[in-house]
Amino acid sequence: MGGLISERAALDLLKKYNESEYLIYHGLTVSGVMKWFAVDLGFGGEVDYWGIAGLLHDIDFEMYPQEHCKKAPELLKAAGVDDGIIRAVCSHGYGLTVDVEPVSQMEKVLFAVDELTGLIGAAARMRPSGSVTDMELSSLKKKYKDRKFAAGCSRDVIEKGARMLGWELDTLLSKTILAMRSCEQAVKERLRQ
Repeated sequence: MGGLISERAALDLLKKYNESEYLIYHGLTVSGVMKWFAVDLGFGGEVDYWGIAGLLHDIDFEMYPQEHCKKAPELLKAAGVDDGIIRAVCSHGYGLTVDVEPVSQMEKVLFAVDELTGLIGAAARMRPSGSVTDMELSSLKKKYKDRKFAAGCSRDVIEKGARMLGWELDTLLSKTILAMRSCEQAVKERLRQ
């Protein structure tokens, strides 16, 4: 790991190329989820690094949708972002837009949780609480099995991510609910700033 871009600078960079409040929210959510997984998986010393990878993963999504994960290296290099983070950002599009296979644990987690955080977020918005704080695995699994629900969130990618990590799907779903619970309030507060 070389010099690490600050979270504030990373958020400013994300906002430079993405105006959508949803994409900013998604980036902050994936960042928080990545930080949780870093600690959970024994990479506590890399929490900020994992978080920055999560925050910047969709940097090219809004402005360059046809070049998603392909334009990112240019934008990130120009901002002085570390090569490891650039590789992780690119690898989350593996098999869809690029052939950069997730290899490190951080890359595999990012690949697995990107689509899943979107699906869990959509399920949370349907709950009376509007939150993941009271979401149970059984409730999420019902939504997950309904392919019409959050149809843009690829179940194939989520399942491939679980296999890459060597986990059962339920393990990935459960851990990601916990990860989203851990950061949900902070993400909402950050958006209001």
